[in-house]
Amino acid sequence: MSRNRQGRVSRCSMSSMNLFPEFVSHRQAPAGEGAPLADRMRPARLEDFVGQQHLVGPGKPVRLLLEKDRIGSLILWGPPGTGKTTLARIIAHGTRMDFVPFSAVLSGIKEIRSVMQEAERNRRSGRRTLLFIDEIHRFNKAQQDAFLPYVETGAIVLIGATTENPSFEVNPALLSRCKVYQLEPLSSPEVVQLLRRSLTDRERGMGADPIEIEDAHLAIIADLANGDARVAYNTLEIAAQMAPAEEAGPKRISEQLVRDAMQRRVLLYDKAGEEHFNLISALHKSLRNSDPDAAIYWLARMLEAGEDPLYVARRLVRFASEDIGMADPHALTVAVQAKEAFHFIGLPEGTLALAQAAVYLATAPKSNALDRAYAAAVQDVKHTLAEPVPLHLRNAPTRLMKTMGYGKGYQYAHDFADRLTSMSCLPEALKDRRYFRPSGEGFEEVIRQRLRTWREKIAKLRRPGKEQDPRSR
Repeated sequence: MSRNRQGRVSRCSMSSMNLFPEFVSHRQAPAGEGAPLADRMRPARLEDFVGQQHLVGPGKPVRLLLEKDRIGSLILWGPPGTGKTTLARIIAHGTRMDFVPFSAVLSGIKEIRSVMQEAERNRRSGRRTLLFIDEIHRFNKAQQDAFLPYVETGAIVLIGATTENPSFEVNPALLSRCKVYQLEPLSSPEVVQLLRRSLTDRERGMGADPIEIEDAHLAIIADLANGDARVAYNTLEIAAQMAPAEEAGPKRISEQLVRDAMQRRVLLYDKAGEEHFNLISALHKSLRNSDPDAAIYWLARMLEAGEDPLYVARRLVRFASEDIGMADPHALTVAVQAKEAFHFIGLPEGTLALAQAAVYLATAPKSNALDRAYAAAVQDVKHTLAEPVPLHLRNAPTRLMKTMGYGKGYQYAHDFADRLTSMSCLPEALKDRRYFRPSGEGFEEVIRQRLRTWREKIAKLRRPGKEQDPRSR
């Protein structure tokens, strides 16, 4: 480690530590020819940064903080390929701090402590360190906690990049000390702008090897990349490598070459992350809103992104009871049969069974009476005395149990008119409780009328002096 005559750590000391091979100084040279196009085209100035104008546009927060050299600890949250790492490097270029990039994939607690100790020594000698952590959500709680004291003392300015919702993946104590900035997927015109730049840049891009491609084909790449600039760059680079060399003139990239290079649209999805829950929420709410078109779309988004179809099937079964219930008792049957059909057929044909169930559920009458009834019953179970089962509802398989009154007073419904008795089946403290209150939707209207009639008859049977004769049937 180099120190000047006053004993201070030199400006390049953090960069030259070389504790980890992935560390790169903010003074590094541009990516070499062997690097992927996406790395070679990474801008070094805010003026060349494309997208995220709500953060870096004139008068916007990140630009203002950078211009005033007042950058504090922050989290950059957004989908892949939206410029999180690039923006962190641009910030590092514009500050007077030493820059240390750190990978949560490649580094552990030992490396964290080493870097933090060096940052603390630099702070005491008047220097500050900007620590960039890529994929910070991959650090566990103990690893994230290791940064806390150094963020608090100002030894480091922490910039974390994550594709996951920081509310779930970053410790609250650390999150409270960082400003969160959300990056959005790049628009198709923004991606096309980046691709055009790479085609004309002779030093970093592909301008030295002339390539001819129509704007419409660049737009296809942008659309299929789904807002991910890295995917777009990679697709263009592969298509250029696949393009046949001409004896004279530039290489020509056709639409078919573009589609061969991409293969399929990139769908942002993480089976354990926020997007997983966002999409299942969209499916569930579309079903509840009786919108079969939206339900089919969100179902397709999940399945095409690689979601486990049986997970979707389980959610459809849940929905059939939670949001339809007795308004259409067949909904549960349809959902379960769709699950069984998929299990029997598999991919890809089995997805139609799930689609059929989704359309049925979306177009069925809706009621949450069953869900509310169960929730109310659970509340009573949790918050009222767990009374013994009334004696008249207990079986008496032994003589002793009979002598103790088990089964005494039980009324066998089939022996009475209308199969109705005056007997209460709830504990004494809850005997008048009503949990299931059917709506007027679908079959629940039939149930509602039926229960009203029954309750009127039972009320008559319970009048004082009214004796119910089982032989009256």
